[in-house]
Amino acid sequence: MPGSRAPANRGRRTNNKPSVPRALEKCPTGIAGFDELTQGGLPRGRPTLICGGPGCGKSIFALEFLLRGALHYGEPGVFVSFEETPEDIRKNVASLGFDVSSLVAKKLLVVDHVRVERSEIEETGEYDLDGLFIRLGYAIDSIGARRVVLDTIESLFSAFTNTAVVRAELRRLFGWLKEKGVTAIITGERGEGSLTRQGLEEYVSDCVVLLDHRVNSGISTRRLRVVKYRGSTHGTNEYPFLIDQLGVSVLPITSLGLTHEASNERVSTGIARLDSMLQGGYHRGSSILVTGTAGSGKSSIAAKFAEAACARGERCLYFAFEESPKQIVRNMRSIGIDLDLPMRRGALEIHSARPSLHGLETHLALMLRSITEKKVAAVVLDPITVFLQSGGVGDVHAMLVRMVDLLKMNKITAFFTSLTGGDQVAESTEVGISSLMDTWLLLRNLETFGERNRGLYVLKSRGTAHSNQIREFILTSQGIDLVDVYTGADGVLTGSARIAQEARESVAEAQRRAELADRERQFEQRRAALRAQIAALEAELERDAVAIENARSEQRTREQMTVALRRQLATRRSTDTASDDSTKRPRKRNGRNEARS
Repeated sequence: MPGSRAPANRGRRTNNKPSVPRALEKCPTGIAGFDELTQGGLPRGRPTLICGGPGCGKSIFALEFLLRGALHYGEPGVFVSFEETPEDIRKNVASLGFDVSSLVAKKLLVVDHVRVERSEIEETGEYDLDGLFIRLGYAIDSIGARRVVLDTIESLFSAFTNTAVVRAELRRLFGWLKEKGVTAIITGERGEGSLTRQGLEEYVSDCVVLLDHRVNSGISTRRLRVVKYRGSTHGTNEYPFLIDQLGVSVLPITSLGLTHEASNERVSTGIARLDSMLQGGYHRGSSILVTGTAGSGKSSIAAKFAEAACARGERCLYFAFEESPKQIVRNMRSIGIDLDLPMRRGALEIHSARPSLHGLETHLALMLRSITEKKVAAVVLDPITVFLQSGGVGDVHAMLVRMVDLLKMNKITAFFTSLTGGDQVAESTEVGISSLMDTWLLLRNLETFGERNRGLYVLKSRGTAHSNQIREFILTSQGIDLVDVYTGADGVLTGSARIAQEARESVAEAQRRAELADRERQFEQRRAALRAQIAALEAELERDAVAIENARSEQRTREQMTVALRRQLATRRSTDTASDDSTKRPRKRNGRNEARS
């Protein structure tokens, strides 16, 4: 229409494309497992709240974040403590192998102690944190800090009762840290019905990590949970973590996926007949479970597996929870298994500890750390049912799931033994991990004719054609042997009953062989007699044939003599023989022709 104006961009092609959201930049903590859990670490340039009760590890977590940042990522840090002095902090982290004094000298770390005492404070006018901002800003600028830790925030406000002012200053503190562009950790104590005492820190923080130190049945465990993480996905479950001489280690659960490879290579069980039953042995990197009642021989098969692994030149870790290493070596030597030699060569290590010594997570973390450091190819856990003393079935199952997954991901062949109770179904496990196992061997005590013997059979073996036969499991001074059991009208016989049955069968077989030999001897005798008779008859026939031939010869001789005699007579009578053709012609005799008479 006249007078109207078209839009400015009409008739022109626009290049407006939907903007791709940029991923939140992460600041790696260097803490084992935590960076994988949070997919990179803490939010860079933003404050993070680490909260929890006393003794849960807040200060250690924050200190390790600073120290590893300075050592491994070249990011200087500032640690402001409201409770501990720099000397106390230096001594505390020395047990983790960190030298705070060296980092301070290199201007990679500033440790400041802000002392807050109620008795030394007099409130006159408005309360604010400007003094702290100036002090903290100077420390940050002096070394170009990229990381900051405030430990713990409750101590800073413990002397003041005006809640409204405290909450306002908290907001201002978190905002100021954001403006400075530093990655900050603020530690806080857990409050009543809230994550912190003030109940505000968790709302103004971009990331909230809750640490928990709990005690169940007299055994302490530590758990970590990422409560909030703005702008990033993260695991939301509880994750066990460990604090030891190497610092903090987090053991993720849900980050593990079923992505491990499956090998076709076989490794020997150490028992020749068991290898035959499994078509060559176990698959490398698989999980093997042996279950049975007490005294059925589970540890013996485990020890034989460890010995075979060391004989192949592999390294093996044996985690025992009921016997000491020397006791295991002595006991196995009695059945022909030498574990002392591979231990002296360094191919085998036996770690013994009572399950009640640590919590489940600590056991798991220590085992996985040893496995990683030693770079082993085979692992034995004997037995896994003892962990029920340290936690419930669900906790033990979760721990073993993590163990199995991590071992599979590292292509480590794992061997587990599990004790079956007397009133428990044989084809079951108390910790419910049979479905995770690739091969399941079942040992049973067979009671027959007043004896108790052992039997073994393969309950399952994934990806392997395996025997379905029961074998008698025998422990001797020469080693482990598997023999065929006797199955018949009386059922399965083992031990002396099998030996007696084999003896009876051997006697019956000997009798059958004797009877057959006697029949063969009689047959040979009769055959010899018949052959003699045949020879005599043949000789008689030969004599008759010779006599007949002689008679024929004599007859021919007589006929020849007769012919000769007739010729002689014909000659004497001046006549030809009847067969002479000359008799047909007239012959002259005394000048006269005579006709043939």
